[in-house]
Amino acid sequence: MDRKQGIVLAAFDRIAEKGFEGLRLREVARAVGVDHSTLHHHFATKEDLIAAVVDHATGQFWRSGEQADDLGSHLERLGRMIVERPALFRVLRELDLRAARDPAVREMVDGYEDGWRRALGGRTEASNVELVIALVKGVSLRPDIAPTVLRELERLISA
Repeated sequence: MDRKQGIVLAAFDRIAEKGFEGLRLREVARAVGVDHSTLHHHFATKEDLIAAVVDHATGQFWRSGEQADDLGSHLERLGRMIVERPALFRVLRELDLRAARDPAVREMVDGYEDGWRRALGGRTEASNVELVIALVKGVSLRPDIAPTVLRELERLISA
């Protein structure tokens, strides 16, 4: 792992653990074992680092090599990810909360949601895609029940 990626992962971990309010660049630098000025060599601003965290978090949905063929398989995969990567969903919730107050983060989140819409749009009605996005973003699904809740959502949408 290169230094830049290490910085992104450390920032991701801080956001997952402490939220945006707990994201301190000096702590991120310390976690990676670099000087604060070295962090700024890779990321000129905190917003640049946040953008890299957004790319890292949202990229996990597309880098796994799995593409959902239909809504049911998409929701099944999403349920597995909630169970296997709870920190990812804590970070995504933090990003969404921050987006309500920060136009730059809102733009990043909008781009991520547009990708979600494109991924499902050809196979799923637009209103159902919006329902999935609203549910996943608006509710904190506990990992132990997420797969069941998402299966039920798919059943309701398909009915």
